[in-house]
Amino acid sequence: MKTHQLFAAAIVGLGFMLAAQFAVAQNTNQRIRGIITAVEGNVLAVKTREGQDIKINIPDNVAVSAAKAVKLSDFKADAYVGVTARVNAAGALVASEVHALPPAAAPGHTPWDSAPGDTMTNANMVKVVKTAAGNELTMEFKGGSKQIVVPEGTPIVDFVPADKSLLVPGASIFTGASVSPEGKITAARISVSKDGVKPPQ
Repeated sequence: MKTHQLFAAAIVGLGFMLAAQFAVAQNTNQRIRGIITAVEGNVLAVKTREGQDIKINIPDNVAVSAAKAVKLSDFKADAYVGVTARVNAAGALVASEVHALPPAAAPGHTPWDSAPGDTMTNANMVKVVKTAAGNELTMEFKGGSKQIVVPEGTPIVDFVPADKSLLVPGASIFTGASVSPEGKITAARISVSKDGVKPPQ
């Protein structure tokens, strides 16, 4: 093959590779909270918290975890947890939910989309102090720390390995799904309710 033909072939190949990379780059991540309304093979019909009816595609080997109610004392020292909270009138962060996190979850303190004004703190729980308002957690993550009050009755959730048998109509789910440019929603991991305990909302 002549040099110019080789060059042209290389350019075409590079174009295909860049196009494929661009397509992948266009996938977006979306947090989905909702209730399963139907199951058809590897497709879940879900009514989202916002009232939308959507379809979620799942692979055969989808990772499923079931929510389990626990106490703060069930978490080991320095446990890595996520705390949904918002600032009250006194300027203190007050939790609405605490849940276990996988090691891969990014640490930090960021806005959260569960409700207006909510934040999410992913950090190690290094100290728990009993106060009149509940338990005050000292949360440490790289580059910072937060003190968060956890009132009595706040949902505390851990997760246990489960399987697709829990993905049934009526079950509550939470997932960080991938959405293609064409709108196809795919979830490789799903947290699901069990025994009345819901995953983080």
